[in-house]
Amino acid sequence: MGFDQYHEPPSELSAEARTYARMIASLTEEAEAIGWYAQRISVEPDEDARAIMENAQGEEFKHFAMDLEFLIRRTPRAQLRRRRRRRPLRRGQRIGSISSRPVSSEGMSVATELPSPTFS
Repeated sequence: MGFDQYHEPPSELSAEARTYARMIASLTEEAEAIGWYAQRISVEPDEDARAIMENAQGEEFKHFAMDLEFLIRRTPRAQLRRRRRRRPLRRGQRIGSISSRPVSSEGMSVATELPSPTFS
């Protein structure tokens, strides 16, 4: 992605804003890697090779989670929403069931204002 990750001149951005942009780029790269491994795993006939790829994909999930956690902690409004949800998601529980946003009759989250990061 290089320096295309900035939509404003990098020299005008704070160090925190540049770090935030790098972490967003990293999150995207981890998501892409997870998908690439899923494709490779789905067509790999060799059991040992597939096991190695599954292990590597698991590492990408961990990296994705770490990047996401970093971004959540650096986004103040997201922190507040996270604190409100005290119960962890349980296995088998629908992901949408943890949302504090209104849900339409079709079961889709209704768009509301997204948190925007604040930088000093």
